[in-house]
Formats: sequence, structure tokens, C-alpha cells
Amino acid sequence: MNWARPACGPPPRRTTPGLEAKVAFLRAPGNYPEPTFRVEALETHMSWVFLLDHHVYKLKKPVRHELLDFRTLTARHRFCLAEVKLNERLAAGIYLGLATLTCDRRGHLGIDGRGSIVDWLVRMRRLPAERMLDYALAHGTLADGDLRRLAARLVAFYRSLDPEAVDRAAWRERFRLQIEANRRGLASPLYGLPSGHVRQLARDQHAALDRLAALLDQRVLSGCIIEGHGDLRPEHVFLGEPVAVIDCLEFSRMLRLGDPADELAFLAMECERLGSRVAGQTLLQEYAALSGDAVPGELLHFYQSCRASTRALIAARHLLDERFRHSPHWMRRAGQYLQLAEEHIRCAAA
Repeated sequence: MNWARPACGPPPRRTTPGLEAKVAFLRAPGNYPEPTFRVEALETHMSWVFLLDHHVYKLKKPVRHELLDFRTLTARHRFCLAEVKLNERLAAGIYLGLATLTCDRRGHLGIDGRGSIVDWLVRMRRLPAERMLDYALAHGTLADGDLRRLAARLVAFYRSLDPEAVDRAAWRERFRLQIEANRRGLASPLYGLPSGHVRQLARDQHAALDRLAALLDQRVLSGCIIEGHGDLRPEHVFLGEPVAVIDCLEFSRMLRLGDPADELAFLAMECERLGSRVAGQTLLQEYAALSGDAVPGELLHFYQSCRASTRALIAARHLLDERFRHSPHWMRRAGQYLQLAEEHIRCAAA
């Protein structure tokens, strides 16, 4: 006879699948509700992106950084919703909504399946890579009129937005704080960047900020500060019909607030980094012609220098990740941005 007492108490708690299990599931073509020949998985600091034959699924990582916190399911849901809504402004019809990542009682994952929701996915149409601006610049396939169509799309977008109420002194202080944060970060011995260059760059940027104070105040007084895209880069620009811009910066309204001239200057600087300074200059000229907003060159160069410094720091911070620590790629890129920051701040003083 078995005198052992029967087990009592609640059943064992089911373990929620971790990020590694979710990524492994989403890598497999057969796990999607649509047929796809292959799945290409791309990892960023904040997300995993899964490229199917015709669609894209994006999974936000449960991470926390300086300006975002995706650690809870509720937060990831909120930012997925924000991503879809915000991108409707410049990429209508490309963002298709959300899908659920579910887990049933047996621990099997599914997309929009039965069981509890363990994560959220942003679902998009996949855009042809050869029609993105970065591809066109790299392969020399930029067509006549592409940049004018892009400028026209952006002019219409910015005109559709209400100006934001911004305090002039606070707006200038934002740049001062940005310059200082970049100086401290880039001067860290962890990155091995030339600290003398970094300090001189910051001094030159502060001097330019003082010289341009009246111009910056005038941009605020003229109602130029709007809630824009926040991350206007060539890899986000689709040159098809119609022109679209994807990957709006969804996690920080503060970083979306800015001067359209700053966003355009940033995009022009990124074209320059990719080897096409002419494309960047042409884009700025087309924007000025279509908008009537003739921004002084010294202000554009200041914007570009500050943006390049920030991008240099973002690139350098990859060294903090064990996966990238021994690769020269990100330090080369940080050096490229640092050089661009120095060149543009010199132009701002010319």
C-alpha cells in the first residue's frame, strides 16, 4: 500500500517564454499565418525584425535605455500602438496593425492563436529594398525627380502639423545639454576617440550656439517647431509611389519635437556620409524652393554638426555590447560621424 500523501497546493506556475524562445519561434517560416519561403531576422538595440516574403513583423525587446522602457508587456503594447499610429502620417497603408504572440496551455507559441498574450508584434508591408533611398545612393540608381518628390512629401507633411508651444530659452538649453552629453560620452576612454578633438568640437558647437541664438529664437517665434518624424534617415525613405517614410521614432515625443530644417539637415548629412553630398545638397535646395523656408546655411551646418555628434555617440556605444566589442565597424562609423561633426561646425563659422 502506498502511504505517501497526495500532492496538494496550486499547480505549478506556467513559465512565460523568454525572448530567446520567442525569437526562435519567429525565425521559422512555418509558424506564420501566411506562406513565406524564408524569414530573415535582423536585430537592433530595441527590436527584432523578421522579414517575410511580403510582410514584416517587429518584436520589441524587453529592454530599458535612457529614453525608453520596454520591460513590461503593457509598455510594449502601448509603444506598438504608438508606432502604428505615428507612422500613418508618412507611411499610410504600410503599417497594417498589431498581431499577438500567444502561448497555449502546453507552452506552444502562436501568432494570433489561442492562449495568453505573451507579446505584441507590429505588422507591416515589406518594401522592396531597391526602392529605398540608401540603396539608390549606394548603387547610383537615384532617378531624376526622386529628391523633389521626397521634398514635396515632407513639405506637405510639415505644413499639416500644428506648431508646438516652446520656450525660446528652453529650446536653446536643449542644444546646450545635447552638446554636453555628447562631449562627456565621446570623451570616455572606453571608446578611444581623440579626446582633444571631442573637447574642441564641443567648444566650437557652444560658440556656434551663442552666435545663432537669435536665429534659433526666430525659428521658435515663427512656429517652426513641430512634432515631426524624429529619425529621418535614408534607410527609412521609400522612393516608390507614393513616397513614404517609415520608422518614425515612437518612444519619445521629446525627440520628435524639432525644426523641419533640422530633420532635413540630418537627412542631408546622412546622404553625405553615404557618399552623396550632392544628393544632400539637392534635397535641401528642393525643400527650400518648395517650402519657401530659406534657412541660413550656418544654422543648417550647426544642426548637422550636433546630429553627427549624437550619431557618433550612438555608434560608439555599440562597444558596450559584447557582440560588437571586437568589431571595428562601429568605431569606424563613430569616427566618420565625428569627422562630419567637425567639418560642419567649421562651415557654420565660415
